[in-house]
Amino acid sequence: MADTDFGNFDAVLKDLEASRHAPGFIYYDPQVFKREKERIFMKDWLYVGREEEVPNPGDFMTLRLVGEPVVLVRDRDGTLRALINMCLHRGVEVAEEACGNARAFRCPYHGWTYDLSGRLTGAQSMKELPGFAMSSQSMRPIRLETWHGNVFICFDADPPPFREFIRDLEENFSFLRMDKCRMGFKLKIEFECNWKFAFENLMDFYHVPVLHVKSFGSRVRWGNDGVQLNKLGGSIINYTTSPSTPGGLPLLGKMPWLEDEDVTLGRAGYLQPSLSMFARIDYAGPMVIWPVDETHCEVWIYRLFPEEVFQRPDIEEKLKVYHDFQITVLEEDRTMIESMQRAMKSRSYVPGRMAPLEKTVHHYLNSYIRRVFGPEDAS
Repeated sequence: MADTDFGNFDAVLKDLEASRHAPGFIYYDPQVFKREKERIFMKDWLYVGREEEVPNPGDFMTLRLVGEPVVLVRDRDGTLRALINMCLHRGVEVAEEACGNARAFRCPYHGWTYDLSGRLTGAQSMKELPGFAMSSQSMRPIRLETWHGNVFICFDADPPPFREFIRDLEENFSFLRMDKCRMGFKLKIEFECNWKFAFENLMDFYHVPVLHVKSFGSRVRWGNDGVQLNKLGGSIINYTTSPSTPGGLPLLGKMPWLEDEDVTLGRAGYLQPSLSMFARIDYAGPMVIWPVDETHCEVWIYRLFPEEVFQRPDIEEKLKVYHDFQITVLEEDRTMIESMQRAMKSRSYVPGRMAPLEKTVHHYLNSYIRRVFGPEDAS
C-alpha cells in the first residue's frame, strides 16, 4: 500500500455533510494492518489493564498485544513493570502462564533465568563465552504509566508525553475516582471483524435507538451539541441514559462521590488507537479493542465499582446482572459489525454517505487516514 494511494480517501476527507464512509480495503488488507501496527500501535500509549490485576510483589500477567508478547510484573520493591516477554537467547516466552506469582522467570527451553526487573541472572554454559556480559543484559523494558489505577504502556522508545496524551481523560473522567474503585468484572470477547469496526461502533450513537431498542436504546438521548472533538481523532460525548441493567436501575447505588448527580448521567470518551471510557452514575467503564489480525479483534471490557460495594452480601448476584446485560448488548452489536465485515470484500460494496449524527466517526476516520496513509510524521 503506497503513500500515493492516499488519494483514495478524498471522499472520506470532505466535510461531514459531503463525506462518505471509508473504502472496504482498510478493513481487511494485510498491508494496511501492518501499517496500523507500525504507525499507531507501536507509537501510542495503550491501555493494558488495572493495577489491581498485579497487586503484590511477584504477581505477573502476560499479554499478546498486536502480536507482541508482554508481561506486566510487580517486582520485589513493589514497582510495576512492563517487559517484552521474550528470552534473549531464542525468543521463547519466559512467562508461560496467563498470570501468577513468581520469584523469577526461567526460560522453559534452555533455562536462562531473569529476576522480576527483567535482568538476566543465569545462563548455563555462557559465563566463559568471550564478550558475553550477563550482568548487563535484560529483557527489553516497555515504558509504563498509571492513571487512577489504570495501566498504560508504550512500545516506542521515545513516546509522546503521557500527561498530554491523558489530558482529555483527566479533564472529563477524573471525577469517577477510579483509583477508589475495583473491578466488578472483566470481559474478553472475540469478534470476527476488523478492530476499527468495533471501535467505530462504540462511538456511533446513530445506531443505538435502532439496534439496541430492546436492551437500552430507548433510554439514550443525545445530539451533536453534546459532542466535543479532540486531537488525534478523539472525542467526548455527553448524553442522558440510565445504568446498564435490564431495568435501568443502579443496582449497587450511586457512586458515593456522585450522590448529587442525576441518575441519567452519561459520558463517553474515545482515544486513539482504540480506548473508550464510559461514565455512569454507578460505575466507570473502560473498554479497549485489540486487533488479532486484519479481520479479527478482541474487546476487553472493565466494570469498575466503588470499593465499598464489595462488602455487600449480594454483590456477586448484582454483578452478574451487570455482566449478563453487557453480554446481551455486545451480542446485538456482533450481528451488525460482523455483517459489515463480510460486506467489505464484496464487489457490490460502495461506501455510503455519512449521516450528520456520525460526527465522531467522521472525525476519527479523518485522523486515522492521515496517520496511516499520510506522511510518516502525520499526527
